[in-house]
Amino acid sequence: MSSFLSSLPAPFRALREPGVARQDFLASLVVFLVALPLCVGVAVASGVPAELGLVTGIVGGLVVGLLPGSALQVSGPAAGLTVLVFEAVQEFGLGMLGAIVLLTGALQIVLGLLRCGRWFRAISVSVVQGMLAGIGLVLILGQLYTMAGAEQPRSGVDKIAGLPGLLVDMLGDTTALTATVVGLGTIAVLMLWPKLPAAARVVPAPLAAVALATAVTAGLGLDVANVTVRGLVDAIQPPGFGDLAALGSVAVLGTVLAFTLIASAESLFSAAAVDRMHDGPRTQYDKELVAQGVGNTVCGVLGALPMTAVIVRSSANVEAGARTPLSRILHGAWLLLFAVLLPTALGIIPLAALAGVLVHAGCKLIPAKEIVPLARAHRGEAVVLTVTAIAIVVTNMFEGVVLGLILAVVKSAWETSHINVDVRELTGGRLVVTLTGNATFLRLPRILETLEALPKDRPIELDLTVVRHLDHACRTTLENWALRHNDSGTEAVRMKTSPVAASGAESPAAKEQARSPH
Repeated sequence: MSSFLSSLPAPFRALREPGVARQDFLASLVVFLVALPLCVGVAVASGVPAELGLVTGIVGGLVVGLLPGSALQVSGPAAGLTVLVFEAVQEFGLGMLGAIVLLTGALQIVLGLLRCGRWFRAISVSVVQGMLAGIGLVLILGQLYTMAGAEQPRSGVDKIAGLPGLLVDMLGDTTALTATVVGLGTIAVLMLWPKLPAAARVVPAPLAAVALATAVTAGLGLDVANVTVRGLVDAIQPPGFGDLAALGSVAVLGTVLAFTLIASAESLFSAAAVDRMHDGPRTQYDKELVAQGVGNTVCGVLGALPMTAVIVRSSANVEAGARTPLSRILHGAWLLLFAVLLPTALGIIPLAALAGVLVHAGCKLIPAKEIVPLARAHRGEAVVLTVTAIAIVVTNMFEGVVLGLILAVVKSAWETSHINVDVRELTGGRLVVTLTGNATFLRLPRILETLEALPKDRPIELDLTVVRHLDHACRTTLENWALRHNDSGTEAVRMKTSPVAASGAESPAAKEQARSPH
């Protein structure tokens, strides 16, 4: 036994310490109890059989759990991809989901092998928060319909517009009202559970809320819709050749890119958050991206949901005292045993209870407490966050995230191109215009407004020696202004340049300056 323990890979070597294996075993049970209702709820909300959520959770434990990357974070189906998966299933069909997830996983593996994992950390935090907030809003809006037993509209705008009618229908239908009360009761349990004594909180809040809702509906014989059970083997539908051939369409490739971007960013941001929660080995981002890719490839082959690292399960794993990847591997084993031995247990869970769990999860994705302080300290970041979230609700996930990324880049470019234009007059009437900062095309309107207001019958000197950066567009425009500004008979505008500003080929203005007397 000692020789076996000594040969363990680095992430598992803590198992040689007394008590670590027992602690990891107990942590795996906690993670399993947290993951079970979330796997089922995310699957139902995504419009796929409940068992496929369990399949993704099993793969996240038994496959990704064995691979290097992040030692303690746990992977599985995530609420962050629910909206995108639902849209993909509605547009392309359930059969195409496996092919899309398969290609997503392959792309993640390639990106990880190309050492692109670290670059996902360069995505603006405001874009990621806006993305999660937008997902949360769409998730809440959609699950309100599920909670009332109604079919949810396709677009976010239609979901918002249909809320008054949903309320009227719910109040006029006893079955819908009963289901809504079950969902609201589930949300109430989730909100109150953290305030209970520690002994009660040993049971994870999502499991307790779903179990209580199930017990109440069964005990009172309430007429509410339950989860449809098909069986684990029957639910698995590997993609066919026709599905794989359809991957070449532009619409499908756009969905694959959206899956890849969101799943990778959420996983690596989760890894960074988990690293701050423990003192163990740090995440190897490229290896973690490969591990997520392998997991999604396997999920694609099985026709299951896409996976990401999930902060809720990961934080539960760390807080339960896990020290090695053994806990997340075992949580996958418990999910597999449950799916094989107790599949009919899913059939008594009310859909309204799962909708309540996801409404609560959607609310937690919205950084409500952070928006006001962020707006006070960094107004531009708050704008990026808000615009990204609204764009996701109004359009779709991919377009909203792309808009957020573009806005973040433009904001960054605008802020880094800060320029100051100072005009002073020397003895003899000569005007000296000094530019400091970063002179880019974004600031040309302001620069030209000042320069063109200068008199044309006075000697002018344009000092660029202290400019930190001068892009080609700005340099060319300034040179053209210098050649044409002063009236004939007045000394030509002189330009003083630094090596940064004067880089590149000699310009007409520079040649003119060389010919002019000093």
